[in-house]
Amino acid sequence: MKNKMTLISKLTSWFNNKGKVLIALSGGVDSALVAYAAFQELRNHAIAVTANYQSISSSELNYTKKICSEIGITQIILTYDELQNDNFVRNDKNRCYYCKNELGKNLQRLVKLHNINTIVDGTNIDDYGDYRPGIKAIRNNNIRSPLAELGFTKSMIRNTAKLIGLSVHDKPSDSCLSSRIPWTRKITKEKLIRIELSETIIKHETNIKQIRVRDIDGTAKIEVDKDELKLLTKHKLDSIRNKLYLIGFSTIMVDPEGYKPGKLNFISN
Repeated sequence: MKNKMTLISKLTSWFNNKGKVLIALSGGVDSALVAYAAFQELRNHAIAVTANYQSISSSELNYTKKICSEIGITQIILTYDELQNDNFVRNDKNRCYYCKNELGKNLQRLVKLHNINTIVDGTNIDDYGDYRPGIKAIRNNNIRSPLAELGFTKSMIRNTAKLIGLSVHDKPSDSCLSSRIPWTRKITKEKLIRIELSETIIKHETNIKQIRVRDIDGTAKIEVDKDELKLLTKHKLDSIRNKLYLIGFSTIMVDPEGYKPGKLNFISN
């Protein structure tokens, strides 16, 4: 208990003398913990900013509002359309760079408007173990990552969030809807809507919390944690298939290997 309290104290203290701070807040536990610590130290000089763009699901956007209400922090919803960016839509292996770079530029526009001194995000040291070109864009836009700077791992973050009572502490990790589309396949609004709707359908049918529907040239590849594959019974799969056909998928399959983060990084032409 003492060690965990020391962790939150270290994170809170990181914000000493940082001036007025913007926190790039997604719907996950990492940025939520950063927002909590910033608010504890800075109160009204801490502002959460959430990007409302095509690749975020409506449920994830709503969850960010819940997090901010829990913490008590002011939230700005930053709306823009990343599908106007041809580099992003092309969907090459640097897609995340273009996405985060655009976010960074939008955050920089808020700096003068709100007299901001520091911008932060929820990147932690475990993120460096995956292919994440977006981290380079974050650095290029002078966005700092207190969790990474202080050596926080994902497990440390979840344990600390649980200790201080954040409801997001056990929320499954999510990623943008565009990450369900393999590199080199063009990203469109229609695909993003179809992916979001299909994941919502499966959640309602099964009560499984962590689901990915990969849109691979019109094939819906369903991924859930391996120990939850048994919840996709024949009866439920028949119902899911019928509904996914109606929203435009031509083939529906379940990945027998289960969910694995970054799996589409290995799918190419």
